[in-house]
Amino acid sequence: MLGPRVSIKISDDRVDNMINVQSIEFYTGSQEEVLPGFSSDFPYIASRAKLDCYVERSVPWHWHRTVELFYVESGSVEYYTPGGKIQFPKGSGGLVNANVIHMTKAMPQTEETIQLLHIFDVSLLAGERGSRIENRYITPVAMAPQLEVIGFFQGNQEHEKILERIRDAFTLSEDEFGYELKLREALTGIWLMVFELVRPMLTGKEGYNKKNNDKIKQMMIYIHEHYPEKISIPELATAAFISERECYRIFREYLHIAPAEYMRSYRMQKACQMLAEGQESVTEISHACGLGSSSYFGKVFYESMHCTPSEYRRKWQNSDRKGQR
Repeated sequence: MLGPRVSIKISDDRVDNMINVQSIEFYTGSQEEVLPGFSSDFPYIASRAKLDCYVERSVPWHWHRTVELFYVESGSVEYYTPGGKIQFPKGSGGLVNANVIHMTKAMPQTEETIQLLHIFDVSLLAGERGSRIENRYITPVAMAPQLEVIGFFQGNQEHEKILERIRDAFTLSEDEFGYELKLREALTGIWLMVFELVRPMLTGKEGYNKKNNDKIKQMMIYIHEHYPEKISIPELATAAFISERECYRIFREYLHIAPAEYMRSYRMQKACQMLAEGQESVTEISHACGLGSSSYFGKVFYESMHCTPSEYRRKWQNSDRKGQR
């Protein structure tokens, strides 16, 4: 569910317009994340993600061709990628590179977990495809497989300068004259600072095999498109033109879970979304999400969410009516 553009305050009491984001949706076919408000004539959006409002307080595995530049306003966030995981406490930030498969989780604590995000296509900075700027400054970073997530943390002087620039860029208002040029200038300055920071890492060849990266995406797409059906491991492997053994290996290597675990998690995400947003019966939802009978659905739902489907629906739909989501 996506909220309207709202006026918010960030950590140092400055104000900006952003999209409130509380769930994730995917494009049919490519299964990339849908970015509401994203336009080809100015490929950028700013969003405010309230991770506590997501199912299980986490954003499921996904990817997007855009770069994600973020700042943790409150709480603490853990990012998972094929290369491992990184924890980002309040006041830190980072850059998720283009087309990197990732998921995020809010860490257990009393404080609300909120991220501020600049999400943009690198063409915003590079200009015309094949330009000198693209070849010299954009491609070396955006296409480096070893740079999945770049973290910026307090206590490091270079990192703190980047974090300050990220926060300052959120203060630009769409209503002010020259907004687009000022924002592009701000993001370009940040990108150059990041480039200088990671330049020593660009000579290495570490990173994940692009062919396998494409294979995991093909299998994720197949699950996203066929989750209401019974999906066997042979069918899933065939979708990526690999063996069953290779299917298991790639899921473990990239998502750190078995294929069946990913399928169950994705179905649960869809079930929670239907419970929170619709009026279908529990039986209808259990079948629509590929989770079988209502009794089995109730069992696995309670194991995962620690409440019944009906309790979950009441909690989320009541909070919607009170305007708390």
